[in-house]
Amino acid sequence: MSFRYLQRPIVRLGNSVYTIRSPKGRFASSAAVKASTLPTEPSTRYLKATYDILPPSASSKTAGVLAQGEQYLLAVYARPPLVLSHGNGCWVWDTEGRKFLDFSAGIAVNALGHADPSVAEVLHQQASTLVHTSNIFHNQWAPKLAELLVTLTASEGGLGFPVGSSSAASGAKVFFANSGTEANEGALKIARKVGKDRWAAATGGRADDPACPKTRIVCFENSFHGRSMGALSVTSTEKYQAPFRPLIPDVNVGKFNDFQGLKSLITDDTCAVIVEPIQGEGGVTAADEAWLKALRERCNETGAVLIYDEIQCGIYRTGTLWAHSALNVDCHPDMVTMAKPLANGYPIGAVMLRDTIASTMTAGTHGTTFGGSPMACAVGHHVLSRISSPSLVAHINDVSKYLDSRLKLLPGWFPAILDSNVRGRGLIRALAFKDEKHPAQVVQLARERGVFVLTAGTDALRLVPSLTVTKEEIELAMDILEGSLASL
Repeated sequence: MSFRYLQRPIVRLGNSVYTIRSPKGRFASSAAVKASTLPTEPSTRYLKATYDILPPSASSKTAGVLAQGEQYLLAVYARPPLVLSHGNGCWVWDTEGRKFLDFSAGIAVNALGHADPSVAEVLHQQASTLVHTSNIFHNQWAPKLAELLVTLTASEGGLGFPVGSSSAASGAKVFFANSGTEANEGALKIARKVGKDRWAAATGGRADDPACPKTRIVCFENSFHGRSMGALSVTSTEKYQAPFRPLIPDVNVGKFNDFQGLKSLITDDTCAVIVEPIQGEGGVTAADEAWLKALRERCNETGAVLIYDEIQCGIYRTGTLWAHSALNVDCHPDMVTMAKPLANGYPIGAVMLRDTIASTMTAGTHGTTFGGSPMACAVGHHVLSRISSPSLVAHINDVSKYLDSRLKLLPGWFPAILDSNVRGRGLIRALAFKDEKHPAQVVQLARERGVFVLTAGTDALRLVPSLTVTKEEIELAMDILEGSLASL
């Protein structure tokens, strides 16, 4: 694959140097962000709607797409009556020509924004070379992306690696899938097999003995791990689970950040514990570091495998490679799952696991048709190389500080509407509302004023912009959000 269109080297793997480009003037300097003057009162520029987003306002082109979708698509999504046509960076346009600032980023997927020209070039180059081979054969890009994931984790911390570790002896393995749900399914399967192996080693029994009791899985309230039957079974939210019961058995649900129940929750029969270090869909609630340490200790005591689902909070969204990268190694998991931003919208998911448990998986124990394709891994390698560049990581941390400072003003300006706590960190943030009807209303009000945001859990408004978002775009989004809150 040619990388001739790129300009600046950022990472060396073996004898190859991969380079990236940064659009001129795209990122504000650290000094510029830090020197920003915060407003002293909420903006009143956006008290009135900018767009009338209702079906009667749609052109025949938009109306035709909506009607076609209603006739032929399964009606599982509640979507506003607009049709997106194209994007650029943090902006998208619909078929009516209306322009929106996207602070949803495809639900935390478009880390490099929309229509990134370098990503498009990688797609073009690889599509002209080799798109799919299946896992019957090796391809060049899967091992390169796996190596990059492991070496970055060793250097920046995570999965048992302290910050600054060397991965010369590897210490971890990667399995590629097509989505976050599939990554979690794979992680649960691996943990179930590890549990059986550990029980057999401890008792002298057979790992395939149906009497093996070490099969239980622990998850936590307000979690979201996916919608397939296994992942759904550990997504302990009533609205997601109720229509599809009975789910898989032997799942125990604990309270997030609760210390008292850990001993009875995680027992010798537990094979897996799955948790999000920062719950995304569940309300952007961060796990307490001391609680994660207690979770790790209890897993060590019982021989349970600890899985961190970093599908939404991982890959630099918090300002570090993993949400757990900056934590002490005594908080680290045995496996971490990832997906959303890894290929900037091209479908990919992955499980990264410690060597100490990877050995349980042998040829034929798991597989996928499309996972780890040369296309997905080439794009993933390019995207991760760019996101992990020192300049972009510094930018993420700088704009995160500015976003944090703006968000923290809002509870004081709107005390009747908002709780005092601003949730999350980095570029995964949320405002908690006192009235559970308000988040969805503000999503609509913000959309009518030209900004896309999301709800989270039952009481929160979520902001997950592209990692390339600028200070000026944050200013505009916050001004519009302030106008939307005032409109309540």
